[in-house]
Amino acid sequence: MEDKTTNRMPLIGEDAPSFKAVTTQGEINFPEDYKGKWVILFSHPADFTPVCTTEFMTFATMADEFRALNTELVGLSVDSLYAHIAWLRKIQEIEWKGMKNVEVKFPLIEDIRMDVANKYGMIQPGQSNTQAVRAVFVIDPDGKIRTILYYPLSMGRNFDELKRIILALQKADKDGVATPADWRPGDDTIIPTAGSCGTAKERMESSDDGQYCLDWFMCFKKEK
Repeated sequence: MEDKTTNRMPLIGEDAPSFKAVTTQGEINFPEDYKGKWVILFSHPADFTPVCTTEFMTFATMADEFRALNTELVGLSVDSLYAHIAWLRKIQEIEWKGMKNVEVKFPLIEDIRMDVANKYGMIQPGQSNTQAVRAVFVIDPDGKIRTILYYPLSMGRNFDELKRIILALQKADKDGVATPADWRPGDDTIIPTAGSCGTAKERMESSDDGQYCLDWFMCFKKEK
């Protein structure tokens, strides 16, 4: 009989599904072990594949940049722990785009039974029933999912964008603002839309040097 069991993909704003897993850095209890930190939980299709190798080299090279943002990296594929270890050792022998002797120090989850991948909707039948797509879940210090990205098997991720996402979310949380298209640190941010006619009028007529409005619903906070 065909198995009709399905797992609903977690959504933005929901608690990150919890799990315990064996990784290349020992056992983890997720997300409890990462309380108080941001986490990028990401999946890749398989070890010893070229796109995944370039991604892991890039992630490992940027690990300190993410850690400086109170952000930890956690990877996953449905391969075995021993395959993970062999692949990560091989990565250290590869040179690409000036990156060489790259040591992957963040945990890579063993998920042979696809338990974690199914909890997070990382298995997409239209792509493969045996490999996880390139999913990214950004999880905040309270264990809430804040951003979800999905890439097809053939396309490597944009790591500048992953870092920008962390920066933008942290900025929004810290200052209670929104970030416009293509926002980068130092760019002006958006003030929440006025909730009343009076507030809208006050903003449009304000002489506050710290903000400006393009229209009643579109006001910016100066960052420089």
